[in-house]
Amino acid sequence: MSTGFPEWMNSVYSSPRLTPYLRHSQGDPARAVNLYYWNTMVSAAFLGPLHTFELALRNSVHNRLGTHFRQEDWWNRAPLDNEGQRLVRQAQSRFRRAATPDDIVAELSLGFWTSLIARRYDRPLWVPALHRAFPGYRGPRRDLQDQLYSLRLLRNRIMHCEPIHHRHLEADHAKLYQVLSYISPEAATGIKPMDRVPEVLLVKEQVCRGDLPPSF
Repeated sequence: MSTGFPEWMNSVYSSPRLTPYLRHSQGDPARAVNLYYWNTMVSAAFLGPLHTFELALRNSVHNRLGTHFRQEDWWNRAPLDNEGQRLVRQAQSRFRRAATPDDIVAELSLGFWTSLIARRYDRPLWVPALHRAFPGYRGPRRDLQDQLYSLRLLRNRIMHCEPIHHRHLEADHAKLYQVLSYISPEAATGIKPMDRVPEVLLVKEQVCRGDLPPSF
């Protein structure tokens, strides 16, 4: 079945991936192509802020737990659940040599770091130590957990080349800065000069109409 997309797009991206863009564009192939391009643009724009957020999160959590357990490889003392232990073992298995703590920290996924804020770790990790990894935060752990989970979903959709154009991206952007400011207000201020998300959000309609090229 013809979708109206250029043949190379059907071949490279696949019709199942492109069809939702066509539906969102009321069946107009030209608008759907432009929407696809804009989705790629805004996804790329989010990468810089998400990069800073992910590094700030894992380093703050790592440093705090290292201090609490008095060793850099704190995961060998922390009461991690079965899934957490599995992820650590998986990270260790990627090295032919003995992995350093820095090696393991770099290999552990964002899902691992955000999972440490879950309810099951409230007493063993959050109360005695982890709340200090977010010095600017004063709310309940559950609210922070929800914010981190939402940002992880956004990050994963972007990294897996999925659509994000239908999300409330202005709210996502504000949430990212809010959580980053809990960890480091200086970082939240410092990354603004390289953040292109606001300008890309402003030109969505122009790009989708074809008034601006995808790179504008």
